[in-house]
Amino acid sequence: MVRAQAPRLRLDSVLARIAVTPTLQAYDLKISAQDAYATGARSLDAPKVSAGQYQTPYLLSPNGGSFMIQAEQMFTNSSKLRAKEDYLKGISKVTAEDKNYLRNQLVAQAKQYYYARVVLEKKQVLLQNIQSLLEYMLKDANIRLTYGKEKLSNIYKAKAELYQLDNNREQLTNEISQGNIMLNTLMNRDKLTAFNVDTAVVLKDYEISLTDTAALAAQRSDIKGISRNIELQQLNAKMEYSKRKPDFGIQAAHMISYGGYANQYILMGSVTIPIVPWASREYKANLKGIRYEVQALQQKKLDLLNQAQGQLIGLRTDLSSKKKQLKNYEQNIIPALQNTYKTALQSYEQNTGDLPSVLAGIKDLQAARMEALDRLREILQLQVAYEREYEKY
Repeated sequence: MVRAQAPRLRLDSVLARIAVTPTLQAYDLKISAQDAYATGARSLDAPKVSAGQYQTPYLLSPNGGSFMIQAEQMFTNSSKLRAKEDYLKGISKVTAEDKNYLRNQLVAQAKQYYYARVVLEKKQVLLQNIQSLLEYMLKDANIRLTYGKEKLSNIYKAKAELYQLDNNREQLTNEISQGNIMLNTLMNRDKLTAFNVDTAVVLKDYEISLTDTAALAAQRSDIKGISRNIELQQLNAKMEYSKRKPDFGIQAAHMISYGGYANQYILMGSVTIPIVPWASREYKANLKGIRYEVQALQQKKLDLLNQAQGQLIGLRTDLSSKKKQLKNYEQNIIPALQNTYKTALQSYEQNTGDLPSVLAGIKDLQAARMEALDRLREILQLQVAYEREYEKY
């Protein structure tokens, strides 16, 4: 069980710790690596230098052949280099959205565990109040038993109710411990670190919100990730299209002739012709494939938007229903059961009622309050699910 002196950890502090966990930092390093790769996009092929005998006969002759030194350099078309650089720079943008998507999932998990802990602590307080009532009733019943005004079986029944509370409390303590382990895991710290939570919660009016498709597309990382992927494929298409442009090369050589003959040189330029049919077939096929990839991504984006809209509408409907149920518990069911308990207690004190009726009133009131807290937990979980769909931190 969490100790009373343990530090109080607010939800925003939990989320701040999650933002710097190794899971997300790994994405930052991956983004840095991808940006680093892009800095070398404009590099040219290494020059080639060669040296050796040139047109020298196998039979040694002082008057035949020469010694040649040669250098070659190919110059990739600048349009190709720019297109490659733009493409490589675009990769990290996709990774950044992948990181944001994962962060949103981690934030949602943390909120779920945190709010579950809040409700569990409220249940613990409720059990403590019920225990106080049962202990009072048991003490009073023991006094009555002394004067023959109470049955021993009723005493045992009251004790059984108290023992049952111990089981309930142990179950709550276990659930709190499990939730703490999960939260500490998400925050990347010692799994058994004890802490308290802020039990004040705010219920949002998401059930009256309207779905803004444009805002949804601009907010959700998975949808933005698809948009970045489409942009990346368009950059890939530009890179493929740039392959139709020629590359240039230069070759220079110097020959030192044997036998006193004049030295000679070679100076030549070269150009590739990528538009010939047997060379252009590849980039044309790649461009066609990229168009299909873009269309597939666009359809996936539409599907995600459609699913998100459906999820949000369903969540709003569920939120509205759960809030109505919680309101009914708070305004009608619990007050009615409180009156039932008070009436049974008053009758018992006036010796016109019995202890089982009072115990039943306490048990029914406890069950209703527990059910109300279950509705509160469901509302908070739905609220988290809504924020996850809309990606609201």
